[in-house]
Amino acid sequence: MLPVGVPVPGWTARPMPPRHPMEGIYCRIEPLSAELHAQMLFAAYGEAAENWIYLGQEPPSDFAAYRAWVETVAEGNDPLFHAIIEKKGGRAVGTAALMRIDVANGVIEIGNINFTPVLKRSRAGTEAIFLFARRVFDELGYRRFEWKCDSLNAASRRAALRYGFTFEGIFRQAVVYKGRNRDTAWFSIIDREWPRLREGYQRWLDPENFDAEGRQRTSLGAWVGAAG
Repeated sequence: MLPVGVPVPGWTARPMPPRHPMEGIYCRIEPLSAELHAQMLFAAYGEAAENWIYLGQEPPSDFAAYRAWVETVAEGNDPLFHAIIEKKGGRAVGTAALMRIDVANGVIEIGNINFTPVLKRSRAGTEAIFLFARRVFDELGYRRFEWKCDSLNAASRRAALRYGFTFEGIFRQAVVYKGRNRDTAWFSIIDREWPRLREGYQRWLDPENFDAEGRQRTSLGAWVGAAG
C-alpha cells in the first residue's frame, strides 16, 4: 500500500469571509472604503515611500490617485481589502487584505499589508493580525492561513515569524512585479497550531502585559514560540 494523507472526515467547503467588522481592544477592522478611510490613510502614510517598495502598486502621486486606487480595490471580494482603525484616536492607520481565497480546501492568505508608521510595532498592529487569524480559524473554520512576501523583504519575514507563522521555503522566480523578479518566501499557520497561538496572542494583548509607559512585560515570542 502506498502512503496517503490523513483523513479529513466531514470536510466541506468553507464560506467566503464576511464584510462585518472585527472588534479588538486596541483596533477595529472593517472593509476598506474610499469615503471613510482614504483621506485618513493618505495622510497617515505621509512621506513613507518605503512602505510601497514591496507592494504591487507604486506610491500614489497625490490624494486623487490614492482615492481612485481605494475605490477600485474596495469593490473586490478577493482580495478583500480592510482598513485597520486605531481605537485610541479613531483613525484609519493601515490596510490588509484576505486574498487567494480557496474555499474548497480551506486556505486563505493575508497580504497587501500596508501599516502606517503609527501602526508598526504597536499593540494595535499585532492585534490586527490576531483578529484576522481569529476570523479565519474560529469564525470560518479554515485549515491554513498563509503569509507570503518578497524573499528580500527582511521586515516582513521577521514579522511573520514574530506572529507565529512557520517558514516553509522560497518559491524561486515566482512573480514579476514593477519590472523586477520576486522570489517569494512562504509562511503559514495551520489549524492545529492555532489554539496555542491564540492563547499566546491573548496573553500578550492583555493590558496587564504592559507597564504604565506602554512597555511590554513579556514578548509575544515567549508565548507563540517565535523570536521577538
